[in-house]
Amino acid sequence: MTDSRKLFITSALPYANGALHLGHMLEHTQSDIWARVNRAMGRQVRYLCAEDSHGAPIMLRAEKEGISPEEFVAGTRKEHWEVLQGFNVSYDHYHTTHSPENEFMVQRIYNKLKENGHIDTKVVEQLFDPEKKMFLADRFIKGECPKCHQPDQYGDNCEHCAATYNATEVINPRSTISGATPIIKESLHYFVNLKNFEEMLKDWMNKGALQDQVINKLKEWFDMGLQSWDISRDSPYFGFKIPDTEDKYFYVWLDAPVGYLGCLKYVCEQNGEDIEDWIAPDADTQMVHFVGKDILYFHSLFWPAMLHGSGIKVPDAVYVHGFVTVNGAKMSKSRGTFINASTYLKHFKPDYLRYYYAAKLSDKIVDLDLNLEDFVTKVNSDLVGKIVNIASRCAGFIKKKFDGKLSAELHNPELYQTFIDSTQEISDLFLARKYSKAIKIIMTLADSANQYISDMEPWQAIKDENKQEEVHQVCSTGINLFRVLITWLSPVVTDTAAKASEFLNTEVNNWDAIDSPLLSHEINKFKPLITRIEMASVEAMIEDSKEDLMAIVDEPTYPQITGPLADDPISDEIAFDDFAKIDLRIAKIVDAQHVKGADKLLQLTLDLGGLTKNVFAGIKSAYSPEDLIGKNTVMVANLAPRKMRFGLSEGMVLAAGPGGEDLYILEPNQGAEPGMRVK
Repeated sequence: MTDSRKLFITSALPYANGALHLGHMLEHTQSDIWARVNRAMGRQVRYLCAEDSHGAPIMLRAEKEGISPEEFVAGTRKEHWEVLQGFNVSYDHYHTTHSPENEFMVQRIYNKLKENGHIDTKVVEQLFDPEKKMFLADRFIKGECPKCHQPDQYGDNCEHCAATYNATEVINPRSTISGATPIIKESLHYFVNLKNFEEMLKDWMNKGALQDQVINKLKEWFDMGLQSWDISRDSPYFGFKIPDTEDKYFYVWLDAPVGYLGCLKYVCEQNGEDIEDWIAPDADTQMVHFVGKDILYFHSLFWPAMLHGSGIKVPDAVYVHGFVTVNGAKMSKSRGTFINASTYLKHFKPDYLRYYYAAKLSDKIVDLDLNLEDFVTKVNSDLVGKIVNIASRCAGFIKKKFDGKLSAELHNPELYQTFIDSTQEISDLFLARKYSKAIKIIMTLADSANQYISDMEPWQAIKDENKQEEVHQVCSTGINLFRVLITWLSPVVTDTAAKASEFLNTEVNNWDAIDSPLLSHEINKFKPLITRIEMASVEAMIEDSKEDLMAIVDEPTYPQITGPLADDPISDEIAFDDFAKIDLRIAKIVDAQHVKGADKLLQLTLDLGGLTKNVFAGIKSAYSPEDLIGKNTVMVANLAPRKMRFGLSEGMVLAAGPGGEDLYILEPNQGAEPGMRVK
């Protein structure tokens, strides 16, 4: 039975300091599909988002461009909204955190927290830029790492040795804003005492609001002890001033999540509703947030604590997803795989990417790889070759031979009922965010529909005058099966569904309607609903992305989560054909060297029978270079080269073991020669 409560859905707010890229679109697509499915189930939905508009980076960027922060944010918000519309993300409203509604909600929450004894103050020491006359966030400080003494490291962590530290510990610090040497200066800061909420948070996290992986991570943070959260920043700062202060502002990460409520307040006022009906602790509503794993700390600790401490209902669910990689690696500017969403839209329709993401997404926190060759193959195979193919095979017969009208009876009502019987399972999987499993069932049924049409051979039967009615019913059955499939897919492939609706002469986003087939129903002339894509278009997009590099602005730095999430599940299954592409070869290690500045790597020179490859292998804990020279091992020979900080790695050697000293490279049997294939 579908949940009857009013549903409030949000995505994490895009930061106004940069363009949206394909990584951002994963979350907006995931949440949009979920909102559309819930609407199709008949729920009252408020699906909202906003521009994250405050903070020092916005202030400094606007200053650099010679405009006010408000003007800068307005321009970025317009660009972001155009991209989101281009991808058919169906937000009911797209607001901004720099709004009177958000300021009202921020002050309401802060005043309640203060009234209830959850706000503390403390004098802290910070680095101060004497030229810019401002306190410096860690991201605006660079200097020598206090642990390994590597130069040019940020003020909170070292990219070389992975150490974390306070900015005041950095050796020879400098301001990245002015280049000046910062000084240490004291300032009064405001904190939310998170320890006051420990029991409440433990109770909340065990009531189904969080994925198991997030719960395991929260337990780690509880074991380390909850720390008070600094919610203030000093002037100059672009944001909301803290009440009863002269030069203190709310930290952007306080007012950003409150932006969900600021947007809701605006929408309620526009519709004559009372926001309390949505956010009161006993409100008959469901509040759901979709966020990336980089910001789960804020959404699973600070956010519910703030809400509970101020008398507002806590989230019913925080759904966390992984990152997007492209071709198996982080998005790369140099390779052109750091692709802006607007660049994608110049080359492709939104449905292609929306479908590919849906076909890969699960309810787990795993990274999703956008393999561009697989992207082309899957879209062409599934959407063009399976779904649309059903309609195109049947529509011509209906239009030319039967005046565009479907038959009064189905040829195979049992097959149609088999499809309808899957609706509940598919809707349950979508609602559980197990999109890939839902898509797999839909495509399996699409195969059966295509097989049915192939078995009935209407193109042959139409030649027989005695089989005209059979052809009419067979093709009408095919059109009805297509209608069911495209209805299930309508939250995913929105443009294609809209074209299908025009062709079928009926709506395709009402899941209840498909219980009854279209009989004696007039359809319109079939026009191509979606076209094949070619790798040449992908290559053109990559070239455009390389040219767009100057337009890319770095995202704000968020706190890093140390260590993997517990109980990381097995990744999505791959087909045997994918596995068979791996080319394993015998390789002789002709040279091995330590890698300067690397704790785990050895540089190996490998001979594959006349072909030499350079590989960086993380086996230093188990082997000395001299022990490896002359050994044969097994390597992945056809792995795409990867540019690393230390040079180009042209493959991968295979090793096994629990790690540390217990790590063993795979050594082939005697007689194996370099270059031989391993089967």
